[in-house]
Amino acid sequence: MSNSFVRTAILAPEPPPPGEKGAVAWIRRNLLATPKDIVLTMVALVFISWAMLHAIDWLFMQAVWSGPDRTFCATAVQGGIQPDSWNGACWAFVNAKFDQFIFGRYPLDERWRPTLVGILFVLLLVPMLIPSAPRKGLNALLLFGVLPVISFFVLYGGFGLEIVETPLWGGLLVTLVLSFVGIAVSFPLGIILALGRRSQMPVIRMICIVFIEVVRGVPLITVLFMASVMLPLFLPAGWTVDKLLRAIIGVSIFASAYMAEVIRGGLQAIPKGQFEGADSLGLGYWQKMRLVIMPQAIKLVIPGIVNTFIGMFKDTSLVSIISMFDLLGIVRLNFVDPNWATAVTPLTGLIFAGFAFWLFCFGMSRYSAFVERHLDTGHKR
Repeated sequence: MSNSFVRTAILAPEPPPPGEKGAVAWIRRNLLATPKDIVLTMVALVFISWAMLHAIDWLFMQAVWSGPDRTFCATAVQGGIQPDSWNGACWAFVNAKFDQFIFGRYPLDERWRPTLVGILFVLLLVPMLIPSAPRKGLNALLLFGVLPVISFFVLYGGFGLEIVETPLWGGLLVTLVLSFVGIAVSFPLGIILALGRRSQMPVIRMICIVFIEVVRGVPLITVLFMASVMLPLFLPAGWTVDKLLRAIIGVSIFASAYMAEVIRGGLQAIPKGQFEGADSLGLGYWQKMRLVIMPQAIKLVIPGIVNTFIGMFKDTSLVSIISMFDLLGIVRLNFVDPNWATAVTPLTGLIFAGFAFWLFCFGMSRYSAFVERHLDTGHKR
């Protein structure tokens, strides 16, 4: 029998039909699949278009971008130069107060110091975030060990620099200091607490459980009040603790309790065979955790870790209740400035502060997604 009709080469796969891929296919599949979807999509498009047009008009088209005082952002009835029908943002307020929003009341002629610290921070952080960058150990030592010490003496003073008391610090400077130190402290402390809660030694396990449950059971405001008001009462007479340091301690303790539970969730997700395999290699407890268990556990809970970091970054705004002015606090403080007291000043300032917080939080979220994709080797769905 002749086999001439049998193909000897496999045909290349055909491309999908034009209507089954690309933006058009996605819109048809997700937005226009059924009559109900079409109606809901049309309603959503109308609402979004209406909201976007009004937002763009208020934020940009009718906004005032420069001016020396409130008269440029007030209507004639309010004592300004704008017509009574005017309705726009007052970016002139943000422009006039921008330096204060960033540095607080830090002396004008000394603001090169926080600027220098910010540049050093970026120069050390960027290679730390790039997976292919070499010498990660040295980079981490410089970022988390050397930089905080240098930053303290540069920002606070000493060794020939003028002393700048921490009550003069404020704005984005305080937000970044609190969040960076809080992240750097809460992460290793959370790992220790998570390991302690799983410890076989009853005393260690009970201490960690009590610490975690007590701290998680109270609001951050309570922790800040305790750190600011109650902590000095337990110190010997004549001793005092800087208010910024108290806030850092309170934020770090609070975040470490939540971090401990996130890490513990990762540890519980590790199969028992991993522990037994590490034991079979003769690894000690700390070697087993450092080389085998903890890297896998942290990889599994990256979203939870970053979520805790983002929450802590936003919660730094609560330090305003103990008379410290972070970015949001310094913005709100300037609302009472009579030179800028208008009907649109508060909303403009809050939008600026909200955008600044969103920018940092969105950056952390996107980097978290990048790290997940980079490390996604055995749990892909």
